[in-house]
Amino acid sequence: MERSNSYKDGLLFTAMVVAECTNVGLNILFKLATNKGMSYFVFIFYSSATATLVLLLFPFIFRSNTASLPLLKFPVISRICLLSLIGSLLRILGYTGIAYSSPTLASMISNLTPGFTFTLAIIFRMEKLALRSLGTWAKIIGTVVSVSGAMLVVLYKGPTIISPSSTALQSLQWPLQSTQSKWVMGGLLLLMENLLISVWYIIQTQIIKLYPAEFVVTLLYCVFATIISAPICFLGESNLSAWRLKPDIELASIVYSAFFGLTFSTVVHTFGLHMKGPVYTAIFKPLSVAIAAIMSFIFLGESLHLGSVIGGVIICVGFYVVIWGKANDEEGENEDSSKISLLQSP
Repeated sequence: MERSNSYKDGLLFTAMVVAECTNVGLNILFKLATNKGMSYFVFIFYSSATATLVLLLFPFIFRSNTASLPLLKFPVISRICLLSLIGSLLRILGYTGIAYSSPTLASMISNLTPGFTFTLAIIFRMEKLALRSLGTWAKIIGTVVSVSGAMLVVLYKGPTIISPSSTALQSLQWPLQSTQSKWVMGGLLLLMENLLISVWYIIQTQIIKLYPAEFVVTLLYCVFATIISAPICFLGESNLSAWRLKPDIELASIVYSAFFGLTFSTVVHTFGLHMKGPVYTAIFKPLSVAIAAIMSFIFLGESLHLGSVIGGVIICVGFYVVIWGKANDEEGENEDSSKISLLQSP
């Protein structure tokens, strides 16, 4: 049994890491596609619709999962609709923020997700708040530090530390360089996105407890997200010519998003929420910082700024303080349960 649990934990850990890597790759492809002139409203709708079609192509996946499940009832369906609304909104905010700033900034601000998720988990009683516990104070302080680092990244771009020298790389850069005002606006939109991601984790955890079928929930989420995003995206992009996809980076980014950004990533996160809870799922976000910085420099010719480096270091320090606090609390809970079992044994 222990070996089976270790195997499942290792598989989930690997899948979570891969999901973060694919999400960074998606942000890079999205930035390249918008550099070519693709509207992010077009990207959001087409990727949601394509992900729904991908899931519908594999009905055999759902048969074993749905055999022993009860019928879907209104409380579950209404929560999935709310989840889809939040998911559509956070994607619009996130991709608009990336268009105004960069994938590197998006990855750095995503370090706030663990802190936001921990705070919401306490509010919704998914995490315990013991003020006498050292671990609890570590998580609170770490959250405050992470927020401070994120605000520094958003408000202070700073001088360039490393700038690409290759003309080939420079040709891939955003045609109109991000001004400070666009950088700040992009950062604020990304902050709102990551807060909504934490809300998404909390609601998804509640849904999967009521209806423990990860693939079915993911399919319904994509269906409702497509329906909800359709009028928003068509109103946001009224130019009909913008909806004609070109068989280049635009189409590649949408296909990649459908298979990995929505289908794979959402399923993996749903499994993580079901098995480990929202805080565990959120703690993998900081992995994207180094990946995004390297990939953005290579593929986008993006310069590295002093504000991003200082803010990223502060965010990572806060993140690891939160992780240490959570590990300290879990160790204390294990010791308490061991003492109780010893006292109850004859």
